Amino acid sequence: MIAAERRNIIKDLLIKNKSAKVSDLVKQFNVSEETIRRDLNQLEKEGFLEKNYGGAILVEKKLPIPSVLPLSERQQQFSREKELIGRKAAELIEEEQTIILDAGTTTWHVATSLAEKGKLTIITNAMNIAEQCTKNEAASIYLLGGKLRRNSLSTVGPQAEEELKKYNANYVFLGTSGISLRHGFTSSDLYEAEMKKAMVSAGYKRVVLADHSKLQKAGLTTFCTFHDVDIFITSDLADKQVLEDIAKSGVEVIVVSTSEEN
Repeated sequence: MIAAERRNIIKDLLIKNKSAKVSDLVKQFNVSEETIRRDLNQLEKEGFLEKNYGGAILVEKKLPIPSVLPLSERQQQFSREKELIGRKAAELIEEEQTIILDAGTTTWHVATSLAEKGKLTIITNAMNIAEQCTKNEAASIYLLGGKLRRNSLSTVGPQAEEELKKYNANYVFLGTSGISLRHGFTSSDLYEAEMKKAMVSAGYKRVVLADHSKLQKAGLTTFCTFHDVDIFITSDLADKQVLEDIAKSGVEVIVVSTSEEN
């Protein structure tokens, strides 16, 4: 079992039991105590747990955790705003580039703007995004393998994460469940967060897309900090002070106008 998979299981155990002992984890995974302590050190750095004598406890987030609605319902929320954000993101892409598209309703709108972009290499873990990208007949499309998550039509897990190590993308486009100045960019799903981390590592330019409702919220776990992101694209409905604070961290903030005509 690779480290990422083991840490995901440890996260699940902590969510369920609120705490875990090193000795119990050593027995469960049949690894050394040193290995488990490295896992706990990494998860503590991510803000997921707090180590104590002999083990660790779950860090309870004070900010509200956004609930994850089915894909069909999420596509209806702020659809015009997401369309404008996705269109603006697609303007960054040039012919013959390699891009990674994360699963999500806003990243899906990036895919809808790629039909006339010419020859591209597109990598995604989302079935609906891969289907949309077929409208660009010149594009080479790679769908990452892994465990299918029905609520997002996306693949996750060690297999997909390992595949991403093969790629060096010009751009990675990521969705997010929540954004907070303290926790950075977050996800409400542990396995999807691990996929996003792998995507961040596979890209030269990292672009996060989010409608205004995602600001000042925190999901279950952080998948990257502001220092890991090059560009953040949102709309003029977002809180201006929060956007200024994000820009101060070194992220290029692009704001689209929601009054823009079709």
